[in-house]
Amino acid sequence: MSVNATAATALGSRTAAEAGTAEYQDILRNPKFQTLVSSRNAFGWTLSLLMLFIYLGFILLVAFDKPLLAQKVGGGTTSLGIVLGLGVILSAFVVTGIYVVRANGRFDDLTEQLKREVGR
Repeated sequence: MSVNATAATALGSRTAAEAGTAEYQDILRNPKFQTLVSSRNAFGWTLSLLMLFIYLGFILLVAFDKPLLAQKVGGGTTSLGIVLGLGVILSAFVVTGIYVVRANGRFDDLTEQLKREVGR
């Protein structure tokens, strides 16, 4: 979510033009708003880099160590590549869940505090 969209949320979904530029600028300068934006951006980038590392690691294994991925797991017909591929998919769900928990907790709390402070 962009800084402007976050500010609009704090204003009760009104645009900057509807709220008045002074009120909009007050929100942008508010320390709680700046904390919200910076912490949300840092957390989002951290999770994005984690997912990139997981995905890139799997792709590099596919490119450079096919014999490892072809090994059978548990004496059956399933290969290690299938298991790791499933792990990549499941990790995307886990990372998404982690973000949702944080967004519904800390980020929503900061947004509500900001709304109260602004008087909305």
